[in-house]
Amino acid sequence: MTTESAADVRPRRRRGFLIFLRDVLVIIVIAALVSFLVKTFVVRSFYIPSASMERTLLVNDRILVDELTPNWTGYARGDVVVFQDPGGWLPVHVKEPPGPPLVEAVDSLLTLIGLSASDSEDHLVKRLIGLPGDHVVCCNSLGQIEINGAPIDELSYLNLPDGDTAASNEPFDVTVPADSLWLMGDNRDRSQDARAHQDLPSGGFVPLDNVVGKTFLTTWPLDRIGTVDGHHDIFNGVPDPQR
Repeated sequence: MTTESAADVRPRRRRGFLIFLRDVLVIIVIAALVSFLVKTFVVRSFYIPSASMERTLLVNDRILVDELTPNWTGYARGDVVVFQDPGGWLPVHVKEPPGPPLVEAVDSLLTLIGLSASDSEDHLVKRLIGLPGDHVVCCNSLGQIEINGAPIDELSYLNLPDGDTAASNEPFDVTVPADSLWLMGDNRDRSQDARAHQDLPSGGFVPLDNVVGKTFLTTWPLDRIGTVDGHHDIFNGVPDPQR
């Protein structure tokens, strides 16, 4: 029968504690790496900073954006997409003074791995109305947008003042260039969308390379959790653009 002295037990406990810390650190690193890969290639979180997409999306809603599927299927008219400002859509953003270094470091890390959305103010969210090659005109005698000669009835999702049925109070007639999109907000009278940026070098069109992905889910607040409707059936009658 042998007995262990306190001097023998103490190093063993220390080694066990160090092994435990090592395992925890490995788990954290792996979780952060997985989260980073998911954010970069699969799903990304954003919050809604403005009222331009009401009633579909409200200010401060949290949304999830599918970055992966559109790489295979492309985008469809009606998709609600998040995109990086192509230049001139957003006012110059004056950054707030940095907070404590530790807080800033934690926020940067959470944004990197997709658990925070501090870069949302550099992005916008709008509904896809025109695909490359589409001829988009507003408006016909019923106040509807026409795409390639076919009218679309958007009243089911537009947020318009009482008695107003016009899809836009600003007329336009555009043909979407290759590799670009024509994007508009659902809250048409309060949306600085493609219509407001036609004087820019881009003509108001958003390059596909600037599109992050397709919004598919509202995650916050709890009473608004649910899928984001693309209302794709409204666009079923739109013919392909003439080549």
